[in-house]
Amino acid sequence: MTVNGGVSFWWQQLGIPRPRPALTGSIDVDVAIIGAGYTGLWTAYYLKRAQPDLRIAVLEARFAGFGASGRNGGWLTNSITGGHDRMAAAAGRTATDAHQLALNQTVDEVIDVARAEGIDADIRKGGELNVAYTPAQLRRLTAAAAAARQWSHTDVELLSASESAARVNVAGTLGGIWHPHCARVNPAKLVRGLADAVQRLGVAIYENSPVIAIEPGRARTVSATVRAAHVLRATEGFTANLAGEHRTWLPMNSSMIVTEPLTARVWESVGWEHGDTLGDFAHVYMYAQRTADDRIAFGGRGIPYRFGSTVDTDGSTQPSAIAGLAALLRRFFPAAAGAAIDHAWSGVLGVPRDWSATVTYDHRTGLGYAGGYVGTGVTATNLAGRTLADLVLRRDTDLTRLPWVGHRARKWEFEPLRYLAVQGIYAAYRAADRQEARGRRSSSPIARIADIVAGR
Repeated sequence: MTVNGGVSFWWQQLGIPRPRPALTGSIDVDVAIIGAGYTGLWTAYYLKRAQPDLRIAVLEARFAGFGASGRNGGWLTNSITGGHDRMAAAAGRTATDAHQLALNQTVDEVIDVARAEGIDADIRKGGELNVAYTPAQLRRLTAAAAAARQWSHTDVELLSASESAARVNVAGTLGGIWHPHCARVNPAKLVRGLADAVQRLGVAIYENSPVIAIEPGRARTVSATVRAAHVLRATEGFTANLAGEHRTWLPMNSSMIVTEPLTARVWESVGWEHGDTLGDFAHVYMYAQRTADDRIAFGGRGIPYRFGSTVDTDGSTQPSAIAGLAALLRRFFPAAAGAAIDHAWSGVLGVPRDWSATVTYDHRTGLGYAGGYVGTGVTATNLAGRTLADLVLRRDTDLTRLPWVGHRARKWEFEPLRYLAVQGIYAAYRAADRQEARGRRSSSPIARIADIVAGR
């Protein structure tokens, strides 16, 4: 029987952690960080390493890693959120190349810190493989490879059908694209270990302490106030729960399933020996990894958005999402068709209106924030945390000059336009994928219209 929810398979595998103490009275600190996911914890880690006498408090609504940091697909990869062209249009090619290099280096930074702090997060650096299995997908894949090669530090390789299948044997593979700057991780193990490391440095983490409002100089919970010179928001997909932030970032839902451990005979058919993360070139794309205990963790969009920017409480997902992901997994790997689906869950990621991430800090107000990673945050959060730390400490560094610093996107539309638009966009993407699966050899114009509406 498939377990549905319980935050995530990753957390159920580890065991839901015993909660840290909640904030019970007002306090004064130097830095208040709202959100104990990757962004907040990395920011606290680098601030405390740089200036050990800082008094830092991290405020978390549930427990460290409850949100996307403990539910994601475990891709520690080098993606620029929003893509090279969008960033270059705003900041130029040189800055975009610098950002790509910083992300490549950040993959190794996370691996190095995990090693130094004794965090066993099942990390394996095997690169990122994306495959095409329809002619239209292959056209997009080939174009994406050519476009990536126009930029420095992307290091992509275009693979033939046989070369791609030799890495991961996806049924009907027509071609693949691969780069080395990606590692598989167990996300909950990483965030648990990072929270412990932050505490060892002397940072206070208050759990079950939801912040309801952020103002210059203070963060307010229902029963207490944290006064601080610097107040940093690191709430990603849960940003809509804060006063005044309802339309800032859209909380997009993503769902995952995980199989039972697969037999050696199945793995002989599937391959997947190199630790690659796996994606595709469908419009409603999937993402997957081979876990350290020989399961397939397989994700994609279920019901992408809940009316009114509502976010879930326990990670449960819709039966239709489970069925759809299971069917796609069987289509990818017929040898695993008989495998039981042990667990399913969902989570929310933060989507800015222009699909571009940001790191922002205002010395005048002492307010800062980072996020809007659109699902690329396992790596980007570390870079954001280091950048926020430098901004708070008034350091002029290569990081503080990266093009996402200070970026702002307009707010999302009011309801019901927001809900209708997102539902329409993903209905169009699914229709386009169906057309292409039936033999359409070029990208469906339906998907292009959806891209325009989405602002992608």
